[in-house]
Amino acid sequence: MGEHGLERVDLGEVPYVEAVERMGTWVRQRQEGEIADRLALLTHPPVITYSARTPPDELPARAGIPLVEVDRGGQATYHGPGQLIGYLVLNLRERGPGDIVRWLEEGLIGALDSLGLKAVRRDTPPRAQSLVGVWTPEHRKVASIGMRIRGGVTSHGFALNVAPDLAAFSTFTACGLPEVAMTSLAEMAAAAGRPAPTEAAVRDAVAAALGAVTAVPSGGRG
Repeated sequence: MGEHGLERVDLGEVPYVEAVERMGTWVRQRQEGEIADRLALLTHPPVITYSARTPPDELPARAGIPLVEVDRGGQATYHGPGQLIGYLVLNLRERGPGDIVRWLEEGLIGALDSLGLKAVRRDTPPRAQSLVGVWTPEHRKVASIGMRIRGGVTSHGFALNVAPDLAAFSTFTACGLPEVAMTSLAEMAAAAGRPAPTEAAVRDAVAAALGAVTAVPSGGRG
């Protein structure tokens, strides 16, 4: 993956559907060359998102957290307070050859390392459910990744558990992995006997690791 900078857009809590609409605008603008590659950092109110490939029995059995079908890769996952969402709008034709998902995994691992927290990526065995994401060395999942590529431009991105209510993940089958154990940076820090990183510190660490060095206003030219 070549060296390309990202515009960093910092947002607060944005409803999921509104964020996806805004991201769609950015994708069109990127396809037309109106904006540069972009990393948006934000949070969502509680929501469970899932793709068309998600089996119905992996979704919650009872109404509670809102459900939204999405057009990204991956299976069902939870978004909510205490979780950092990163949406990436990247022109892959300009960036050159490379595995964008592995680049993102390794970037998040580097960000956590800069915060003093050890994380790893995992290779998916043949014919097994995808293990894409970021994990602790003990194989507890701390970040989920799901992306879409349309017209050579990516959308969606990652959800990094900073300090969310992890009980929400027990209401459905997260990431298509019935036995997955979810964790957070707060839990990882506690286990290491160190203070939990703030959301602001995590945002800065992720942005730096992914090369998002140019801040733009939250309006983000669209």
